[in-house]
Amino acid sequence: MNKPATIKDIAKTLKISTSTVSRALRNAHDVNPKTRNAVLALSEELSYQPSRLALSLQQKQTHTIGVIVPNLDYVMATMVRGIDEVALEAGYTVMVCQSNESFGREMVNTRRLLDSLVDGFIVSVSSETKVFDHFKKIQQKKMPMVVFDRVSSDLVAPKVKLDNVEGGYLATEHLIEQGYKNIAILAGPKNLAISNDRLEGYLKALKKFKVKPNAELILHCSFNQQDAYETTIELLKRKKHPDAIFTISDRMAIGAMLAIKEKGLRMPADIGLVGFNNEPITSLLSPSISSVDQPAFELGKTAAKLFIEQMHHEEDLSNIERVLKPKLAVRESSQRRKNKFSSAG
Repeated sequence: MNKPATIKDIAKTLKISTSTVSRALRNAHDVNPKTRNAVLALSEELSYQPSRLALSLQQKQTHTIGVIVPNLDYVMATMVRGIDEVALEAGYTVMVCQSNESFGREMVNTRRLLDSLVDGFIVSVSSETKVFDHFKKIQQKKMPMVVFDRVSSDLVAPKVKLDNVEGGYLATEHLIEQGYKNIAILAGPKNLAISNDRLEGYLKALKKFKVKPNAELILHCSFNQQDAYETTIELLKRKKHPDAIFTISDRMAIGAMLAIKEKGLRMPADIGLVGFNNEPITSLLSPSISSVDQPAFELGKTAAKLFIEQMHHEEDLSNIERVLKPKLAVRESSQRRKNKFSSAG
């Protein structure tokens, strides 16, 4: 098997120095045009391919973006597709690692991507992440970093997120307008901004409609379907159980639905249900689940554009925050007044 051609092979054949070959391949102005043409012709003949690693070290760029996400469920995978589309158009490759909601794995992924010589990071933090030293060390290296979807005030970096307060508000407002009085929320981990923001939207809607919040109806659990199922079972065992539930993810909504069906309750007549993310499965279930829709693909594209903007501009972009707006997809699980609301999604 023939070895790939090197700069030394070209230099030896043309009886010139390797530095002259290197400068000719870079189209340097101080190389004689006749020599340059000879180098280019021979490199074509020998199918010479420059070392990507050597070029990366020379240019101090690999044109690779390290992306760290908590999981690759439908919504996050859609965001990553948005990142990849923009990256591809800009000449970048995307390396994706998932933390599986583990802080330790998130740190390992960060080190591995650094070892892979990525140019910078686009990050969505795990539900376990409460300290951010591993990301702050990246910033100390002056590497570009964008935080998306799950953002944190502890990180001073460009951010892209959904208006989660508005999303929580839309879901709760809809349930109130459908006539539900005793609305519970399955919120996520307390350390995540998206959990707190969606809870804030829930409380904002209650306040607007002069509904007194009930601490017993605010429950925190993981985004896991089984956890949501078990939490809902306990909720429905109460003597006065809620007549509607808002869950801050669709996985949680599916868990809640299984519990509701197990208890023999009908949706939307006995109890209403609204999820969050508008995953395709929500429209296929029976009854179909109402859900807050977010522009996940566009969110990923926005994060990638902001990253590339950082790569090519020297000004400080760390205080930039791009916020995308949600919509509500109304379906059977919460639609008691069909003459007033139309189904979407």
